[in-house]
Amino acid sequence: MSKHKVAIITDSTAVLPHELLDAHPIFVIPQNLHWGEESLLDNVDITPAQFYRRLQTAKELPTTSQPSAGTFLTFFQEVAEKAESIVAILISAELSGTVASAHAARDMMEGPVPIEIVDTRSASLGLALVVSAAAHALEVGKNHEEIAELARMLSPHLHTLFVVDTLEYLHKGGRIGGAKRLLGSVLALKPLLHLKEGRVEPLTSVRTKRKAVDRMLEVVRENAAGASALHMAVAHAAAEEEADQLAQRVQEEFQPVELMRSDVSPVIGTHTGPGTLAVAFYDGGVLPATG
Repeated sequence: MSKHKVAIITDSTAVLPHELLDAHPIFVIPQNLHWGEESLLDNVDITPAQFYRRLQTAKELPTTSQPSAGTFLTFFQEVAEKAESIVAILISAELSGTVASAHAARDMMEGPVPIEIVDTRSASLGLALVVSAAAHALEVGKNHEEIAELARMLSPHLHTLFVVDTLEYLHKGGRIGGAKRLLGSVLALKPLLHLKEGRVEPLTSVRTKRKAVDRMLEVVRENAAGASALHMAVAHAAAEEEADQLAQRVQEEFQPVELMRSDVSPVIGTHTGPGTLAVAFYDGGVLPATG
């Protein structure tokens, strides 16, 4: 059996559509979830639906960790048997040690398979959009260096916004970033957050979730003005009905050339909590044509 010219690796915080995974050589390395004495592989041993059901009655919150360098090394070796080169497109190094583990594993690799590692400075649905763009580049014959360069060019143009029901999970998980200044706010406020330079930062807080979602779409509108080819994604954490409504609004108003839908993975949900709604987008018109 012939090898793939390029394999794309990403981590499980990007919950990718099955059709994307089925159509391309994309390999997903799972993050780790630790719940009491249990160690679970993200989206392998526990699905988003199972995770959020369990979270409702849990007496303690789980913790998370990145794949170790040794785990990455084994993963790289397995993928290298199926591909001539590898592009690893991963969660922000500001949020996780995943990129560091990947670099350490690449340094331990033996053999001729080149490996490009891309810190997207994003996560979850934003990361998924970068992987989708990389898959399209692979489809039209780009090599591993060109695909990695495209992913690096895309990252600064990527916007990821999300509304959480509470900052409790981000605070306890240590991923709160600049949003920590909102912790003393009135409890009823719904924070609108975004990823800025790979970190969680606040945009604003409003009184209700509905208004927070309205404001989120206003921010999209402001940043997408003049866009020629919007690629967008909507994700949710145990809020499917609200996500359906959000996706419908996004489709009707922005008419994106791509609209991905996904759950927030258990590892990301550990830090954002249930009820989270998120939108990510970029304008494909600012990037060089991939074919």
